[in-house]
Amino acid sequence: MPIPAHLSPADIDAFGHEIEAIRSEVMDSRGARDARYIYRLIKVQRSMALGGRLVIYASLAFLPQWGHALAAWSMFWPLIALGTVILGAAKILENMEIGHNISHAQWDWLRDPAIQSGSWEWDHVCPSDQWKHSHNVKHHTWTNVFGKDADVGGYGLLRLFSAQRWKPFNLGNPLWALLLAILFEWGIAIQELELGRIVKGRMSWASIRPMWLRTREKMLRQILKDYILFPLLAGPFFFYVCGANALANVIRNLWTYLIIFCGHFPRDVHVFTKDEVENETRARWYVRQLLGSCNIGGGKLFHIMSGNLSHQIEHHLFPDMPSNRYPEIAPRVRALCERYKLPYNTGSLSRQFGTTVWRILRMSFPGYSPRLDGPPPVRVRPA
Repeated sequence: MPIPAHLSPADIDAFGHEIEAIRSEVMDSRGARDARYIYRLIKVQRSMALGGRLVIYASLAFLPQWGHALAAWSMFWPLIALGTVILGAAKILENMEIGHNISHAQWDWLRDPAIQSGSWEWDHVCPSDQWKHSHNVKHHTWTNVFGKDADVGGYGLLRLFSAQRWKPFNLGNPLWALLLAILFEWGIAIQELELGRIVKGRMSWASIRPMWLRTREKMLRQILKDYILFPLLAGPFFFYVCGANALANVIRNLWTYLIIFCGHFPRDVHVFTKDEVENETRARWYVRQLLGSCNIGGGKLFHIMSGNLSHQIEHHLFPDMPSNRYPEIAPRVRALCERYKLPYNTGSLSRQFGTTVWRILRMSFPGYSPRLDGPPPVRVRPA
């Protein structure tokens, strides 16, 4: 879908100037309250991570030593489940509202070496520097441009838009989507390796070997931490702790997948071809970011747990703006869209997730969907 035809070049430039005015105003007003927000959040997240692990270990005291004492098991399972959920929530906070946003340089202005985008390493199997290239550079620069943004190409696994050529492999769309959701951090880690291009002979293994070695090192570190060292502290109860850690990671993966997919693939989201973004101005880039992103309604806790990516539109317009400011500026961005008659794709979690699931199911089959993607698409080559 190209940029709406009712906008003249002058309209687009004017929209861009007003967007930049919002950005300048907020960035110039950063200060103590923003610093308090991120430092408090880091403190809360680390306390949750420690507390979750302690509850998991505490639950082991209720494991019956002989036989199958019902009372002991009835204490063990709720406790270990509670600890797992707390640890999973801590991992969500660390990845989404802390790590993701630090890596976008949202907090570089504080000059604190502990939270600088160039040095932060997150609790994730994907090295942060590698993720910054695939996400900050490729995805944010080329949002929803086929052949440029791997995310809009279904992470090299899914068919998500009518413009993608259908293949029999796409019949497995629902299964591939489920596996990607469960193993999302691993999918993100190998995305930049572009293994499909190696299989097709478009790239050599030697060209990605240094990147693979870096990725493998980070994977091994995460495996060592979550699946060996922490479980070893439980002695004979190694596998209980290992299982709890694995489930906490799955909780984080499912939530991350949910928020990211609902921010990019609901009904009415726009996609673009490379020809449509040729010689793109900054103002047109702002319009494309708006059209290619979707917001999710919710309360304050929901926004924090989503890394404020429930304000995906504002995040794509201002990726280096402190995320705690997105809820403040969202009404202003929406009002600006109404004035320029631009769509502002927002809805409840159920609406955004429901239309995303429908997209995954519908795109399992050939043909285009006018309800999801509008007019018949310009065919694009698969990435």
